[in-house]
Amino acid sequence: MKKILALIAMSAFAMSAYAHGPSPQKVEKEMVIKAEPAKVWGIVKDVGHVQNWLPLVTDTKLDVKKDDGGSDVTFRTLTLKAGGTVSEKIRSADDKDMVLKYEILEGAVPVADFNGKMTVKAGPGAGESTVTWVGRFYRVYKLNPPIPAGQDDESAVNAVNTIFDAGLNGLKAKAEAK
Repeated sequence: MKKILALIAMSAFAMSAYAHGPSPQKVEKEMVIKAEPAKVWGIVKDVGHVQNWLPLVTDTKLDVKKDDGGSDVTFRTLTLKAGGTVSEKIRSADDKDMVLKYEILEGAVPVADFNGKMTVKAGPGAGESTVTWVGRFYRVYKLNPPIPAGQDDESAVNAVNTIFDAGLNGLKAKAEAK
């Protein structure tokens, strides 16, 4: 009897391991920028003008709505150079700690349940800033294999890496311009 129960338990465990769905993914990038934190934060928190430093974006549109409690909630739509749009919700922009939090609601990026955070802090040298950009997300296809092409973990991670690299380089160029 104990052997039968042990076999049932092992079978259930094996099936649950196979059926767990996608694993959470994370991309974290950091860059030192030769500009004061207040200047860099001013660029980051200007959520309506992302196209000024993120070269993959051609236009940004904001829409402010009231939530059930009467508070303003900011949504933004990014128009991408490669075509398509990305709809985001700005969760918070904390001036004291210089932290911007947002989530991707839908769009032309192969991710699901994406939550992003950009932090600006004093850098290692005088007049420098350290910007950290973190994204946590899942691949688009949430079921078990076979996974359609372009909806896998690798595609999601590659897309986020491309966005973060282009964005941090663009932010650096914008902030360091005289």
